[in-house]
Amino acid sequence: MRFCLILFWLMLTFGCSLQKDKFEETYSGVVNLKYWCSPNPQEIELAKKLVERWNQLHPNIKVEVQPLPSGQSSEEVLLAAIAGGTTPDVCSNIWPGAVVEYIKAKGLVPLDEFNDFDSVVNARRISPDLLKNFRSKDGHFYQFPWKTNPIMMLYNVKIFKESGVDTPPRTYSEFFEVCEKIIMKGDIDKDGEVDIWPGYTDTRPIWWQRLFDFYPFYIASSGGRTFFEGDELKIDINSAKKVFDFFRKCFEKKYFPNTNFQVDPFLTGKVAIRFTGPWTITYLEANKPAGFEYSFAPIPVPDDFTLKGENIVYTYGDFKNIAIFSTTKHKEEAWEFVKFLVSEEADQLLLEICNQLPIRGKLLESEKFREYFERNPKMKFFAEQVAFTCGVDEVMELKEIFDVISKEFEACAVYGAKTPEDAVKSLTKKINVIFEWSR
Repeated sequence: MRFCLILFWLMLTFGCSLQKDKFEETYSGVVNLKYWCSPNPQEIELAKKLVERWNQLHPNIKVEVQPLPSGQSSEEVLLAAIAGGTTPDVCSNIWPGAVVEYIKAKGLVPLDEFNDFDSVVNARRISPDLLKNFRSKDGHFYQFPWKTNPIMMLYNVKIFKESGVDTPPRTYSEFFEVCEKIIMKGDIDKDGEVDIWPGYTDTRPIWWQRLFDFYPFYIASSGGRTFFEGDELKIDINSAKKVFDFFRKCFEKKYFPNTNFQVDPFLTGKVAIRFTGPWTITYLEANKPAGFEYSFAPIPVPDDFTLKGENIVYTYGDFKNIAIFSTTKHKEEAWEFVKFLVSEEADQLLLEICNQLPIRGKLLESEKFREYFERNPKMKFFAEQVAFTCGVDEVMELKEIFDVISKEFEACAVYGAKTPEDAVKSLTKKINVIFEWSR
């Protein structure tokens, strides 16, 4: 019912607009493009500035920007728009996990059909390992790699120092040692109760919450693996067990609270460690009290972790990309606009306005962005992490899979009702059942 209501609203809203655009194009010679951006305020501001600049430079290709219409999720809105034939020409809020659904609905244009696709990608110096995140199973690219928000460990520098911790933990055992020190120092009133929690993660059993705890830890532990190889489930069982065991100990030993807070526990000094992305910097800088210090470090890894002898830790990249929809009547013009959205000029505005990282190789070596990183030194942590990020697998059942992970996480890690071995066994069994029922 919700999907039908969204579809009806989209058709009603954009039907008249399409007729108006067709009339203008016929009699003025001006090509009209619709561009949907993310509905968050910073990206709306970015989109408006970019479109204003584009329209100044291209008077014969008019772009109209609109925030993605509201709905339960962006993916639901876009699927409804595809079904109703009301998609924009271009959208820059494409989550890779939903691309397979858009492809199945024949909603996207393969971008590698444009002759200069490879040269545009090469100009951004995207590494082959990172680029493969965005190639679909049929060999085509339906999304242009645009921006990423690597998940890292955020920590309170003052609490660390007061607890006798000089450097952020790199391994699970080091993490637990830090937690013990914070617990000992954090019992401020000496009543035996925790006043400062070492760490925190959202315990709600919602599928996307696991993209910020279990999944980045799994990617880190496995050395950069996801769950699938092609269509075959290839979960790294050993890594999954270690991650479940890590979080189980965190809750069992009361390093993490089994609750959710009404106000930000990190900013109020109630929690020393969280796992988040670069978007948090803007929020912290705007709201931190005087003297508040924080920093970032890679996701901790198991004690026996090795990766070809290199000190590299992967994480989840939380990507959002750009796509052209198959309803467009102006493929070439839409592609020209996409190229503008991924230009150095646009990437600089993405950094300045949104504090989010463009998917572009050697960011810290570029003269174009040097001044930005000098003014925003904490963003360097994330810029260094970009090359070592992974996305999600291109499978239709991705949300159902993460829903299963979330339930096993709750049972094993939060409540200790299952062992890590049982949780992984149950996880793989349920995922296989999902595939049996859906194929």
